[in-house]
Amino acid sequence: MISQLKPIDNRRLYQQIADQIRGLIKQGDYPVGARLPPERDLAQQLGVSRPSVREALIALEVDGSVEVRMGAGVYVCAASERATTTSGSLGESPIELMQARSALEGSIVALACGRVTPEGLDNVSKALDEMRAAIAENRSPLDDDRAFHLAIAAMTGNSVMERLVRELFDERHSPISSQLSVRSESTQTWMEALREHEVILRALEARDVLAAQTAMRSHLQASQERWVASRREWS
Repeated sequence: MISQLKPIDNRRLYQQIADQIRGLIKQGDYPVGARLPPERDLAQQLGVSRPSVREALIALEVDGSVEVRMGAGVYVCAASERATTTSGSLGESPIELMQARSALEGSIVALACGRVTPEGLDNVSKALDEMRAAIAENRSPLDDDRAFHLAIAAMTGNSVMERLVRELFDERHSPISSQLSVRSESTQTWMEALREHEVILRALEARDVLAAQTAMRSHLQASQERWVASRREWS
């Protein structure tokens, strides 16, 4: 009989979920080759959101504990296939990461509006043009996306803010975030991000603080939904 899953607190949520599921696998509740319950059922039993469960399943996939088969489910792997990577070394929670970016960059873009210069706008516009060209040529526009956000931060004249934006953006390269990006990014999603960036640039050009804040926060919320909050069921 499967052991009862216990509700957990919100501290490092995806890591706790992953550790709990990993523990059930190790004690034999889910043997090698077994299919885990659907993410909606795991979320209900654990009392957490489905995006948080999805983060945990990605963490388990990265360390080799499970294999995610799109449209078929999540299956337990043999012990020999499991890496020594722990969930703590996989990076920040993508959900929390995007929430932090929204809070920080929403404030930064407002400050940038009051310090707009022709040179600063040119840098933001150039990053946007490079992003558009990369998408048209079927290349990854990730570096241009990064340049866009850093160019806005640079307009504040605050090197600490610029560094924080850089550090948060570069968390996209962590194992868990990279795996989510592989699953979620496409020409369509990049085109959506490009259009959102264009709205941010227009607000900056107009020196409209409220519009700029709204556009930036809407963009990062949409990015989170594309990146981690998809309701597409794995199983």
